[in-house]
Amino acid sequence: MKIRAVIVEDSRLARNELKELIKLHDDLELIGEASNVDDGVELIESELPDLLFLDINMPEKDGFDLLEMLDEVPITIFTTAYDEYAIKSFEYNALDYLLKPVSNKRFDMALEKVRVKMASKQEDNNSAKKLTENSQIFIKDGEACWLVKIGDISQFEIVGNYTRVFFDGKKPMLYKSLNQVEEKLPQDSFFRANRQQIINTNYIENVVPWFNGKLKLTMKNGEEVEVSRRQSYIFKDKMSL
Repeated sequence: MKIRAVIVEDSRLARNELKELIKLHDDLELIGEASNVDDGVELIESELPDLLFLDINMPEKDGFDLLEMLDEVPITIFTTAYDEYAIKSFEYNALDYLLKPVSNKRFDMALEKVRVKMASKQEDNNSAKKLTENSQIFIKDGEACWLVKIGDISQFEIVGNYTRVFFDGKKPMLYKSLNQVEEKLPQDSFFRANRQQIINTNYIENVVPWFNGKLKLTMKNGEEVEVSRRQSYIFKDKMSL
């Protein structure tokens, strides 16, 4: 299986060095390159690569800004001339961090990690638009950042023009409408409980009858969700044998 890769790097010399390393691996295919964040986002969204080689220090916007702009983040390997960002890069769940100039041995080690990751994500690549439970999304709320697996999210909730995301005891805001979020979620595990909330059915702790034919759900994180009357009928049908 070919690993489809893109490079986002402002230095032409650094791009050329990466391209020479890529040529040494038959299972690695370079499908595009960009010299700035905006062009990089356009390239990634049009080509949907498996792997992103991403420089951190670029003019105007940096590599972390690029990740924030993506709906779905490819496997990411940061490349930089500075080691000061190493810890921060792993906070973003980058697969690896390569210091320039990149040696053949270090590049080979990083690529082996990609192969292992690709083997576990193979089913995710069957759909370009719909996310799966193993897909990852990037969330930035203030100075805090997360790369979160869809299956680890227990629910989504409207807050004005934002959507609150519940996972691992955290509740950051995502600058997307709930309808935009719903369009991409796997329908077998996520359910629209009402106009304000979407829940992950895998995180339901308890279901009880409520007023006027409604249902009330208690999630594993302790949150209570009232299912609208219309959606309660759909929920019962969806969850029945």
